[in-house]
Amino acid sequence: MLTVLLLLLSVAAIIFLTARAEVHPFVALMLVALGYGLLAGMPLDAIVASVNEGFGNTLGGIGLIIILGVIIGTFLENTGGAYALANRVLKIAGRERVPLAMGLIGWVVSIPVFADSGFMLLAPLNRSLSKKAGLSLAGTAIALAMGLMAAHTMVPPTPGPIAAAYYLEADLGTVLLLGIPVSLVALGVCLLFIQRFVATIYIDPAPEVTEAEVEARLATAPGALLSSVPIFVPIVLIVIRSVLVSVGGFSAEGYGELPLLPRLVFFLGEPFIALTIGCLLALLLPRRLEKEMFSTTGWIGKALTGAASILLITGAGGVFGQILRNSGIADVLGEALAGVNLNIWLPFLLAAAIKTAQGSSTVALITAASIMAPMMAELHFTTSLDRALVVVAIGAGSAVVSHANDSFFWVVTRLSGMDVKMGYRMMSLASLVLGVSAATTLFLIYLVVA
Repeated sequence: MLTVLLLLLSVAAIIFLTARAEVHPFVALMLVALGYGLLAGMPLDAIVASVNEGFGNTLGGIGLIIILGVIIGTFLENTGGAYALANRVLKIAGRERVPLAMGLIGWVVSIPVFADSGFMLLAPLNRSLSKKAGLSLAGTAIALAMGLMAAHTMVPPTPGPIAAAYYLEADLGTVLLLGIPVSLVALGVCLLFIQRFVATIYIDPAPEVTEAEVEARLATAPGALLSSVPIFVPIVLIVIRSVLVSVGGFSAEGYGELPLLPRLVFFLGEPFIALTIGCLLALLLPRRLEKEMFSTTGWIGKALTGAASILLITGAGGVFGQILRNSGIADVLGEALAGVNLNIWLPFLLAAAIKTAQGSSTVALITAASIMAPMMAELHFTTSLDRALVVVAIGAGSAVVSHANDSFFWVVTRLSGMDVKMGYRMMSLASLVLGVSAATTLFLIYLVVA
């Protein structure tokens, strides 16, 4: 009970420090993470190890992706390519359907691509679309984030659902047949919430860029097709790699011993390699490459300066999540909920408690599945459909809620001009709506088939 109370106090402290005291989020996260570890009674060496592990693993996993994504975005914005691409999407989808379009694009992209990477790749397009359509960045950014999260947590071949299906011995095909419609229904409900409660709060997508400047950039911008190349070539490379793993039966570990072609595909499909290729392709966008673009005060220099703050805050979020994880709070919550039989709501609540406590959706999926596995027969989840329902229910729970201990929360809020208070009001509430909508849909299916 003490650890749960400490978690609630920690969240309140982060909000107070960043919103009221105006402390930089990096400092606030580090102070709260260390304070939680000390008050939770963690050994001092374990706290230090958690800080190193959380910061290192988080930036080791997505640090380069963030940097490369920001560089691609800088070239797209400064050449006008992002606006040319936005114009094309606007003509197809229409102004009123931009949030829907971004949500669906995010959903598709996140099936093979991690949500963090997907958001980094699509953020320039989303920002430009919002600017051209005259929409608040709040609505379109959260729509994109929820589309990414819906597929990331509920649709294989993303790692979390695959691992959960393995632990629970669920058929992947059945999980897909359930996960696809359930995640889309939940995303639809979430988009309605975003339209009503999030999009009404205006955040200027590009306050430093006037409409006249947008038109000036469009006049010299590359075509929409060429502008899409730095975004979609990395996505395609990562998708092909995922297909080789999930369908081709290849292992992503130790692919150096594979034949030349699959070995090359695996290498090019590594996210940071794919985005490096995207950066090289972005060099095709300017009409003429100039030395100043690559200087410390030019496009590259400004991109790296902008990425630094995102990296620090994302790493600090990883520290907070790792300290929570190593404090054993997931086990405490798991044991408390495991003794309550709530049919299909049990795996959802179990995963939601673990996700909220430690931040990682993938960890929540794996932990909740490992807790549920020995109880499946006792809870009468015995058929193939039952097992698939439990996997998707755990996935729905692993979306609830995204807040300060989740690196994705910081990627979305930092790139969308939101402070912490706005992030909780928009990102956290939207993730709650997404997960609860998915769980309710699953419960209705469960009532029919049980």
